[in-house]
Amino acid sequence: MNERIVRVWDLPTRIFHWTLLVLVVAAFATGWIGGNLIEWHGRAGIAITGLLAFRLLWGFIGSTYARFADFVPGPAHLWAHLRGRWSGLGHNPLGALSVLALLLVLAFQAGSGLVSNDDIAFEGPLYALVSKDASDWLTGLHRQNFWVLIVLVVLHVLAILYYAHAKKDNLVKPMITGVKAVPEPDARPAEGGGPLAFALALAIALAAAWAASGGLLPPPPPPPPAEAAPAW
Repeated sequence: MNERIVRVWDLPTRIFHWTLLVLVVAAFATGWIGGNLIEWHGRAGIAITGLLAFRLLWGFIGSTYARFADFVPGPAHLWAHLRGRWSGLGHNPLGALSVLALLLVLAFQAGSGLVSNDDIAFEGPLYALVSKDASDWLTGLHRQNFWVLIVLVVLHVLAILYYAHAKKDNLVKPMITGVKAVPEPDARPAEGGGPLAFALALAIALAAAWAASGGLLPPPPPPPPAEAAPAW
């Protein structure tokens, strides 16, 4: 059967994917080491929040295979995939579930980190929005959810390796180049997700990162004036 090279992943989706990978690794490293790097851990969390906001909107206004409407699977698609009868471009049904799980877990991890504290010197940029008890509770969940995220990332990597070696399907290359060789009947290139859609999604991402950094909170009160030294 003849094959054709078609566009699958648009540039914004690819930039999102690899930037998110870098930021998650940075957040993991800085959080694990701690100390003075905890401030950079917080900055990575703010950037991840902005990226997730971008991906949420891009799932509605991006190109074909980046849209949730295209890859969020229903029971019929899942059953067809499990029987080896699913065909299509973009994420397969199980891969789509993996992506959705990663996005949801990352969203909780970023959100809980924004209001967390370490009882020493670090408070998340939105710490003031919750009580100390709520912050302590979410900080605990933030630490526990880290291991859920690790498990999902490992499963994601193992699935990529399985497809590469068992099915001879390189899932990484199209996420770098944006294109894939597919049989002619399946050759439906991605459409949509143009410059205007990208500009809107980028603006929302920047606004979300600014809000996550505490941009909407009132400024802290000025410190009390220093007492005058005794004149003797």
